[in-house]
Amino acid sequence: MSDATQHPDADAWDADAWAKACAEDLAAERARRRGTEGPPPGTAAEELRKLVDAVADKVASLRAPLLGAGAQSAVQQFVSQAKAAVEPVIERNPQVFDHLAAAGNELLAAYRSAVEGQERRWTRGPDSHPPRGGKGDDGGPDATEHIDLD
Repeated sequence: MSDATQHPDADAWDADAWAKACAEDLAAERARRRGTEGPPPGTAAEELRKLVDAVADKVASLRAPLLGAGAQSAVQQFVSQAKAAVEPVIERNPQVFDHLAAAGNELLAAYRSAVEGQERRWTRGPDSHPPRGGKGDDGGPDATEHIDLD
């Protein structure tokens, strides 16, 4: 330690400073993203309530000249009745909406899987033939087999 600028624990100090700086940068980036992305989504019931409120507000703010005053009041009455019918259901059964959202995600994943497999078979082209046994490269059905998704 002949150099006056060297510190006996310089390596340990640098590692701690680096770790602290990285942690501060990560925290700042997370805070920045939270600010730009908005609040995280709530439960499915809360999101449905927000959707109903947004639709009701939008319908209330529309002033279409083609609709008469009677039609506008009928639409507003329908929206308020729908909101009054949905609200108690949301209050009594909030878990149902979470389960429905999860089921919808599972259905979407199954649909994507079926469509992606079919797209792979379609894009292979006519010159690639499946191996013997009528199965495609991915173990799925023959490329000429029709898959009905309805």
